[in-house]
Amino acid sequence: MSASRDGRIAHGLRLCIDRSLCVGFGDCVDIAPEAFQLDDDSIAILIDPDRVDRERLLRACDACPVDAITVWGEDGAQLVP
Repeated sequence: MSASRDGRIAHGLRLCIDRSLCVGFGDCVDIAPEAFQLDDDSIAILIDPDRVDRERLLRACDACPVDAITVWGEDGAQLVP
């Protein structure tokens, strides 16, 4: 994973935040603060996505207004955006 991407596996989902796209609206943080936070540059980072149930985690990822968060399912299909 490149330095411009933050990625993690949680609940069988592969999550990736494209740091070059994130503009820090924080919608993901509002929905799932256990999973996301904004860093010192106001860019979303993954904290502990396993602490959030799968459905709320998907809602938080899908809430990104600039589609900076991508999620793939266990079968490799892209779920978000």
